[in-house]
Amino acid sequence: MHPSVDSTNPPIDDVYALWDRLAEFSAGDGDAALTHLLTTLCAMVAAQNALWGVVVRLPSPAPKDPLFGWRPRLVRLLHPVPAVAASVQEQFDTLWSSNVDLSQILAASGDEPFRTRLLFEALPPEWFEGEHYRRHYLEVGHGDSISVRCALNDDVRIHLFVFRDVRAPRFSAPDSELLGFVMRGLRWFYRQQLLSHGLLIANAPLTSAERRVLLGLLDGYTEKQIAQKLDQSPNTTHFHIKSIYAKFGVRNRSALAALWLGKLR
Repeated sequence: MHPSVDSTNPPIDDVYALWDRLAEFSAGDGDAALTHLLTTLCAMVAAQNALWGVVVRLPSPAPKDPLFGWRPRLVRLLHPVPAVAASVQEQFDTLWSSNVDLSQILAASGDEPFRTRLLFEALPPEWFEGEHYRRHYLEVGHGDSISVRCALNDDVRIHLFVFRDVRAPRFSAPDSELLGFVMRGLRWFYRQQLLSHGLLIANAPLTSAERRVLLGLLDGYTEKQIAQKLDQSPNTTHFHIKSIYAKFGVRNRSALAALWLGKLR
């Protein structure tokens, strides 16, 4: 179902233009593509900031785990201003403790493959008088949010949050509908993002050094060019490439590239 188009929402052609633009980014430009997505989404719904995260399910969650085994693996803030970044880091750390908030429990609950939620519809009125809303919303200048969750398989989910300034009006149902429409059509994009971090298919997450080498490989650079670009020895580059191949279970660059084209599991 298409979102309704009115004075508060952009024409549907803008959504199609966003999808087309994301498809034009090379596999090695995943970070720039994600920035473009988050920037455009914020513009579409007059949001102040956005958070994009990858959440994975622990292989053996503890009994009665309030988060059902789900934990953050990657988090990206569009505008990592110090106060907001500190808030996100504090929440990230809290998710690995037993002191989780109701909003975090609700974000992890349920098995829907795709879901959007307005903050003021998802949580009870008393929550907005509590510590979590004060600390992680009001004190960093946020008043409202919309969350979007997309499951890529049984153990990996994408979580998106967009935030409005505390002085701005609340998000509306059409805002939520629009975000859901945009995000539902981007499963291929999430898959590319996860591949670039060594998630979803790789046997183990990539190190930061391996990811820099991987992006060079995907952009077609030779080993020598990658070594020069990253200011490292050819032997170090070769070592990283072998490790990347092993983690993705491939033998060469062609097979690695095929993962981004959806030809291999």
